[in-house]
Amino acid sequence: MSMEPPASRRPFIGRPMPRFEDRRLVTGNGRYTDDFRLENECHAVFLRSPYPSAKIVSIDPSAALEYPGVLGVFTGEDYVAAGGKPINHLADPADARDHTKRAFRHNPDNISFDIHQLPLPLDRVRYVGEPVVMVVAEGAAIAQDASELVMIEYEELPFVIDAREALEPGAHLLEPEIPGNLAVRATFGDKEKTKAALEGSALVIEKIFVNQRIANAQMEPRSAMVRYDAKAGRYHMIAGSQGAIRHRDTMAACLGITKDEIEVICPDTGGGFGPRTNLSPEQPMLAIAAKQLGRPVRWTSTRTESFMSDYQARDMVHHVRMGFTKDGRITGYAVEMTGNVGAYTVAYVPMANSYRVLTTVYDVPFASVEIRGAMTNTVPTAPFRGAGRPEAHFAIERLIDIAAFRLGIHRLEIRRRNLVRKDQLPYTSAMGLTYDSGDFAANMDRALEAADWQGFEARRAESRSRGKWRGIGFSNYVESPVGIPHERIDMSVRPRERRIDVVTGTQSTGQGHETTFAQVVADLLHVEPQQVRLISGDTRIVQSGGGSHSDRSMRLGGMLLVENSKKLVAQIKQIVADYHQTTVDNVFEKDGLWRVSDSNEALTIFEVAEIAEEVGTVLASTASFTGRMPAYPTGAAVCELEIDMETFAARILRYTSIDDAGQPINPLILDGQVHGGIVQGTGQALVEQVIHDKASGQLISATFLDYAMPHSDQYPSFSVALVEDPTSGNPLRVKGGGESGITPSLATTINAVVDALSDFGIEHIDMPATPARIWSAVQSKRESSR
Repeated sequence: MSMEPPASRRPFIGRPMPRFEDRRLVTGNGRYTDDFRLENECHAVFLRSPYPSAKIVSIDPSAALEYPGVLGVFTGEDYVAAGGKPINHLADPADARDHTKRAFRHNPDNISFDIHQLPLPLDRVRYVGEPVVMVVAEGAAIAQDASELVMIEYEELPFVIDAREALEPGAHLLEPEIPGNLAVRATFGDKEKTKAALEGSALVIEKIFVNQRIANAQMEPRSAMVRYDAKAGRYHMIAGSQGAIRHRDTMAACLGITKDEIEVICPDTGGGFGPRTNLSPEQPMLAIAAKQLGRPVRWTSTRTESFMSDYQARDMVHHVRMGFTKDGRITGYAVEMTGNVGAYTVAYVPMANSYRVLTTVYDVPFASVEIRGAMTNTVPTAPFRGAGRPEAHFAIERLIDIAAFRLGIHRLEIRRRNLVRKDQLPYTSAMGLTYDSGDFAANMDRALEAADWQGFEARRAESRSRGKWRGIGFSNYVESPVGIPHERIDMSVRPRERRIDVVTGTQSTGQGHETTFAQVVADLLHVEPQQVRLISGDTRIVQSGGGSHSDRSMRLGGMLLVENSKKLVAQIKQIVADYHQTTVDNVFEKDGLWRVSDSNEALTIFEVAEIAEEVGTVLASTASFTGRMPAYPTGAAVCELEIDMETFAARILRYTSIDDAGQPINPLILDGQVHGGIVQGTGQALVEQVIHDKASGQLISATFLDYAMPHSDQYPSFSVALVEDPTSGNPLRVKGGGESGITPSLATTINAVVDALSDFGIEHIDMPATPARIWSAVQSKRESSR
């Protein structure tokens, strides 16, 4: 056997390696859905509802059908006539502790509706931007022009936009099957003990905290293309998503076919953040048209369509009451949570996550929560980065700041008095989560030191000299990663290519999986990371898996990489032992080469695979997991900002984040994940908001001219650092880092805004803290003091 050079520079786990995929992506060589071209393809355009609620009286496509180049016009009736079935979004997720139960159905007193959605409505529209008619033509411009010729007669109906208004008596009902628009009703915790604790408290603070609706403005607009192979009787779909398996399974159910009759490819995807987990209504329609027309059909949304029809996020209200002793210890916490579900039941995940992590890192003895999910005439909501966790942290961290002010206790000291201590671990919260690790006090101290909290007052004085109000805010955090409770990884050694293939059901939408998975395999199997190829997003190869969301990819995938590698090592030892006619006890690895005691011969893993092939076998393994894997990323963040006394605009000057994401596989990538989360969270805190006109229900933030997005030049260089208090929940000690940056950022930022305005006695300001909102709060206080 020829000897190859051994693997070098180990270990790779923990090394900040540049991402392998970056060169391809930044040089324009990525392949996104709209980059694919199929022979004889045609284009679809969707005509969307201009009303939030209206009866569809009639649809006349005749003029559009006569337009040159038009191939077909499709309605909801055409979809049903072709055998299409409503989309089952599986709105009620698997429970965070027992994956065999649904999150809102393991208590018999709770209710949870799951109304399936037709891709195009039959009788009435339910939100502005809902697709009503699909026009297919030789080109996108032709289809767009022809769509304007489709005559739709509507009869406007009453509508409701606000979730709390939707639950009031007499509100417009969206679905007869859902009385009072109440899609979810659930109660958790000990209501009676919480009530008693509040009644005996020295101070009870009652507040309403609003998390406004935001848009998922990922870089790549939604896009999909479908072709139908009549000879094979099989559909082929290309579409960016957060998991090809889920899209395949949901599409198969919509089309009334088996999973083997559809193949889904998810290529490079320009951003996911949660809303791309669920199937979109446009995709089944493309399939119906592709089969009927006998041609591939493609569609790519415009940016305005994205604002109007992409699943949106947040839109959650926490009505809270928290009790304290005179010395600032929390006695009880009662929450009424109202989530805006939108026009269809797509996902209840944010409400499920929010209630589970309600008490965050604090030792709250008693807590209870009443949850209501309301149907409204708005775009359906879905998980967005953090999915309920930032909302929960916003409420409790704002309450603690307010309590500190009212009790005359320093806001850092009141937090220290209520933190879950390390010697209390494992600690089970009032909401039933059991934290196995996390040094919350040490995280807090390190963040404060890194942010130079002690030097803040001098910086505040310097800002005042320049006509600025300066504020500093703090937040602790802990996450509760869940997600789809199943994953599978297949691994095989390819001797001719000198490569190890890893097939996974996770799906990268920018997280760097091609690099981090390779780093893990390289260490476990003693090869170079460049010798590992990750394969995902292709249901022709990937058998099963849950996609990427909720910090699950490396948490679940990493465990399976370890399990597969152990299986492969056992196979390698047996193959080498048989080859040398010895026992496996005499086989060992050194410097990336497999050796036998008392022999000078050494084999690479690829040479071992060649030996295996010579005897008619392959070096390969499979591992899968179904269940829950507890992991609790945690940390602390500090935001420091200035507010201009003339423009009332807030600008972030310093931002510090200390994050325990478990063992970092690639610190460089983790830092990037934290950076992205910080920007998304502070963007919501300061500028982002989906706005509807209350009188007409029209969306008035449907372009980047109207929907404010944070820009890179508005931010300083972030100060981030990783720590680890090891978890025993998985062999790689991974907790997850995809949501670390965003989880504390809403609270940290608004705490800083309120601190900057402390001279005015402003106790709270709603998000987004725009210049207009800050000005209004200041003016109100000035007028009241006259």
